[in-house]
Amino acid sequence: MQRYLNRLVDPWLAEVLATAPAVMLTGARASGKTTTALRYAASIVRLDREREVFPFEADPDAALRGRPEPVLLDEWQTCPGVLGAVKRAVDTERRPGRFILTGSVRSEADPALWPGTGRIIRMAMHPLTVREQLSKSHRPFVSGLLNGEQLDLPSNPPDLRDYVEIALRGGFPEPAIELSGSVRDDWLRSYIEQLLSHDLAGERNGSDRTKLAEFFQAYALNSAGIVNDTTLYQAVGIDRRTAHAHIRLLTDVGVIAETPAWSSNRLKRLARGPKRYVADTGLWGAAVGADLDLVMSNGDLLGRLIDTFAVNQLRADAAVDPVRPQLYHMRDRDGRHEVDLVADLGARGIIGIEIKADSAPRHAHARHLVWLRDQLGARFKAGVLLHTGPARFSLDDRIEAIPICALWS
Repeated sequence: MQRYLNRLVDPWLAEVLATAPAVMLTGARASGKTTTALRYAASIVRLDREREVFPFEADPDAALRGRPEPVLLDEWQTCPGVLGAVKRAVDTERRPGRFILTGSVRSEADPALWPGTGRIIRMAMHPLTVREQLSKSHRPFVSGLLNGEQLDLPSNPPDLRDYVEIALRGGFPEPAIELSGSVRDDWLRSYIEQLLSHDLAGERNGSDRTKLAEFFQAYALNSAGIVNDTTLYQAVGIDRRTAHAHIRLLTDVGVIAETPAWSSNRLKRLARGPKRYVADTGLWGAAVGADLDLVMSNGDLLGRLIDTFAVNQLRADAAVDPVRPQLYHMRDRDGRHEVDLVADLGARGIIGIEIKADSAPRHAHARHLVWLRDQLGARFKAGVLLHTGPARFSLDDRIEAIPICALWS
């Protein structure tokens, strides 16, 4: 049996179960939700199995009653009525550690299927970060910057080619840890094919599934970009309404993640469109047909991969950071100033983050962070230029260059 890799959500999950009655883990298929939840559950119901789901469809309250707790309700979205039963059970007896729910977030778009407000605490579970793959203890990155903590950098840091190899491996446990070479590539391609043509079969007819696959490829080619909706749907030959439906669907099953635009009453004329990302760089490589050699020979693909990779590491880290930073991007309407990520800490201030596939960043690379610092004044707590070189050094007042590997080292 494969050794369990501790996940970033483990301490949080243990704490919630010790104090709250119900918790839900959401995320993409095969990202490890069930494996993690099983470590805390006393019993499990696999609701994607016909013989196990039948009693819950007939009488969910009776089917739930009397099971050893915590009860893990796996793939809850296949039997949405179980949420009502959990709500009623919690309302009847609100003791800690009763229920764990795992599954996709697809059904939550319908308010009628979400009676869990105030009863169920939710947490997104991302694909494995590099920190998790290396079994490193968690040190929240944004909190560390805010508190001025020392960063430990490896004695033998990765170079650009290493970063590309790491990123293309992705974060799904099976291909990232167990598989390699062409077998890993086949797994990732199969994941996309099965997700779009089988798992979502109930959502789209055959012709739409073909367009959905084309749309996902077009989306991946624009990962780490602020491309407008028109560009995306015209590239595939669909209308705006269909494109928006595709985006909602791909977001709900956890394979894309859009970073919203940041707004501030101190700054005017900021762009409002989201920055678009594929949620796993292994899937990105499979979707665009990019391998190590191709990425290393194509500057556009290289920049998109490194940006997407770093942002996905930060999204997973921010989800369990004690200060819960909200991640945005910032760009003015004229395109003169752009910051890849703005970590908004509310009353604690703002941290700006830029990402460069460059091993020797210079002061000029931080010009947008300098501009943001000057606009925000004391509210700007720190600026970081994440890069592919080996060293950490100062670029300007409150602005540093830090290697990407600091996210896990």
